[in-house]
Amino acid sequence: MRYHAVIFDLDGTLLNTLEDLTDGVNHVLAQFGYPVRTQAEIKRFVGNGIRQLIRLALPNGESNPDFAKVFSAFSEYYTAHCNLKTGPYEGILPMLSRLQECGVRLAIVSNKNHAAVNRLCSIYFQNFISVAIGENEPMGIRKKPAPDSVFAAIQALQVPASDCLYVGDSEVDVQTAKNANLDCASVLWGFRSRSELLAAGADKLFNNPSELTEFVLKTDILNV
Repeated sequence: MRYHAVIFDLDGTLLNTLEDLTDGVNHVLAQFGYPVRTQAEIKRFVGNGIRQLIRLALPNGESNPDFAKVFSAFSEYYTAHCNLKTGPYEGILPMLSRLQECGVRLAIVSNKNHAAVNRLCSIYFQNFISVAIGENEPMGIRKKPAPDSVFAAIQALQVPASDCLYVGDSEVDVQTAKNANLDCASVLWGFRSRSELLAAGADKLFNNPSELTEFVLKTDILNV
């Protein structure tokens, strides 16, 4: 068996979080008197963690004297309001169920703050995923595309890295898999287009969760 485990990105891969992210950013921007952002803008800004999201959404980024306050306010607000409009993409739950039935171990690695990752995982995926790792740089775990959180997930899953597939929807995920020396599956239902993913170096692209499930399980059969 080739892939004993699959490590998933969260936003744009398992969950469509775009509306809640947009609403959270705009709530805080308006609170501090700044112009709000469109959903299309927020879609471009996500992928590198919430600090980068606020850096891009707030005028003048970290040079803005309100940056620390806005970032803190967003972190607090979004953790409490991260599941108002969020939900799994179509086909995600059947995919996870099928992979689990076939003995594939499953994990989440995200640049979203750790508290929100664990809250969303417990709501939607507690029956399938026991390892969920969010951004935790204060503890010395660098966020993606550094491989630190992926290595932590592999250790928790107790499988060799060579048996793991990494799945994500962005250029950050492609680079993360490369840095961790893992095979990468890039999904087309998330926050980046086919052309953006190809430009980032993606070589395995999937249109829907059924295609991805088939790939994982066929690869499994072929490598027994």
